[in-house]
Amino acid sequence: MLTKRVIPCLDVRDGRIVKGVQFSDLRDAGDPATRAAAYQRQGADEIVILDVSATLEARQAALETVRAVRRVLSIPLTVGGGLRTCADAEQLLAAGADKVAVNTAAVDRPAILTELAEAFGVQCTVLAIDAARVADGAAQWEVVTHAGQTRTGRSAPDWASEGVDRGAGEILLTSWDRDGSRSGYDLMLIDAVARRVSVPIIASGGAASADHMVAALQCGADAVLAASVFHDGEFTVGDIKQTLADAGTAVRR
Repeated sequence: MLTKRVIPCLDVRDGRIVKGVQFSDLRDAGDPATRAAAYQRQGADEIVILDVSATLEARQAALETVRAVRRVLSIPLTVGGGLRTCADAEQLLAAGADKVAVNTAAVDRPAILTELAEAFGVQCTVLAIDAARVADGAAQWEVVTHAGQTRTGRSAPDWASEGVDRGAGEILLTSWDRDGSRSGYDLMLIDAVARRVSVPIIASGGAASADHMVAALQCGADAVLAASVFHDGEFTVGDIKQTLADAGTAVRR
């Protein structure tokens, strides 16, 4: 039986972890390497680093931050933020990333997914999707880019399906509406995307409890990603995994 993954997320800016709501009102949440090492000791399956200002500032994710985290980490590391070309991806992989996540650049030029998959393999190519509801209460979501500043009008489930066809081996699916809200993952969004793709889905946005994570995994996610609940010390990764196991979810212990 394949185990479900628990993944702490490090949103970084200027070499520090930051946390806020929908990438605004950011507060400092510590040193990336220190946090990554602690989460690995707690039993994290992977670490995700997202440079939250790289796209807006038209630059690539800070390579030194990636190197510093890699030095203390032996579990898989995914890095995203500002990636535009295969050359950018190659630099991130050389710095220590195992997988690269692409969001805005893929929306702007979908062919980059195929280029990444052909150059580095589908297992290395992660399509990050930030999805916002089209209308309050409606079961429709559109892709947003540039840290939520640009609404594309593109259907998130449709884009996930196209992205997989183009070479993405995994989907990092974030509910823009739920990000930082602590109201739980958008289960309808997860279900809608899971019905369209066969690759693993990492659910992101809104987690505040292990019960939220259980629900996301039962809805079709293969992994759950969270930040605040770990950074603020409300739960350890081990706490979450214990609750998941008690609920009958297979996890790596």
